Amino acid sequence: MLELLLPPPVDPLWDLTEAYGADARPERLNLVLGVYRDDTGTTPVMAAVREAELRLAERSASKEYRGLSGNTAFNRAMLAMVLGGAGGAADRAVAVQTVAGSGALRLLADLVCRTRPGATVWISDPAYVNHRPILEAAGLAVRTYRWADAEGRSDTAGLLQDLAQAQRDDVVLLQGCCHNPTGVDPSAQAWDELAGLAARNGWVPFVDLAYHGLGDGLEADLAATRLLAERVPEMLVAVSCSKNFGLYSDRTGCAIVLGASRASLRHVETALQNAARTLYSMPPEHGAAVVAAVLEDDGLRSLWRAELDGMRARIEANRTGLAEQLAALGRPAEAAVLARQKGMFSMLPLTAPQMLRLRSRYAVYGTTAGRINIAGLPADRIACVARGVAGVLGEDGA
Repeated sequence: MLELLLPPPVDPLWDLTEAYGADARPERLNLVLGVYRDDTGTTPVMAAVREAELRLAERSASKEYRGLSGNTAFNRAMLAMVLGGAGGAADRAVAVQTVAGSGALRLLADLVCRTRPGATVWISDPAYVNHRPILEAAGLAVRTYRWADAEGRSDTAGLLQDLAQAQRDDVVLLQGCCHNPTGVDPSAQAWDELAGLAARNGWVPFVDLAYHGLGDGLEADLAATRLLAERVPEMLVAVSCSKNFGLYSDRTGCAIVLGASRASLRHVETALQNAARTLYSMPPEHGAAVVAAVLEDDGLRSLWRAELDGMRARIEANRTGLAEQLAALGRPAEAAVLARQKGMFSMLPLTAPQMLRLRSRYAVYGTTAGRINIAGLPADRIACVARGVAGVLGEDGA
């Protein structure tokens, strides 16, 4: 049987991570995976998370099965955080815990395949590297829409022009904030126009929320999702707690479905449960219990928000510092592009061959598309990365 297995494609991010691990140069710098790191290169456990874990350990609750929807307190907390609590869109929404944001994307993709056979799902170009594989694995057709222009700005005209072609039964996957990989987000006016387009043409927004709190602040980063929820009858939301709670390996996420009314949701949770049952049965408890404990306690929630704001400030300082260094090295145009971006990632103005030279000559690892994890950049290495970027640009006379 195994002799018949053809060579499968490798995951580009993990392939680069393995190459980094095999690199013997002590100065090598891993800016590939989207993981927050402090200036020591460590991914810290947030103080609010650690305190919640201590409280959970003292309680020593049973580890019996939670059920296919996971931790219900976590699900309630996610609805309140994302949609603003009772009295609004949350009253016509249902949530189930998932295996992180990727698990939420897959469960919701399965729901689309079941309820809208033949639907096309539109994704941005470029998109998060796992969007297309997840959607196609669920049996869905995928098309792309424009996202950013050649100057690294939001291509609002191209975005709206492309999505005007989306049909009533189609689904449009939108990153709610801090777009991965570009770091480019639409303006508030553009989000308003997108919401109007969805309402008029009848396509369903499918929002991927993985970086809320790391762009302009938690409430600001959720504003586009809440706007869409107010304007459209149906919406899907995949939520990750990996980045803003630092729960990367605990695989904590949530799938949210909004309907035109509470009655329209009567079969949704069961459908999501059935999909989960065939994929992984039920999600792990620990991370969800931690998030629920943090969000249900005023003190822990305040501590978490302060820590999240501190992470966001450090990311902004890294990006500003890199832009300033590039400008000082005679690259003001490239610096201006970087300065406009937000969130964990930045797109360097480098081609694939230039990114390879950045890796081979300066030991800086990013994706061949130019994406680097600005949240993983130590402050004392900013100047070195700037010199590398300016160096490879200079080699080509750019």
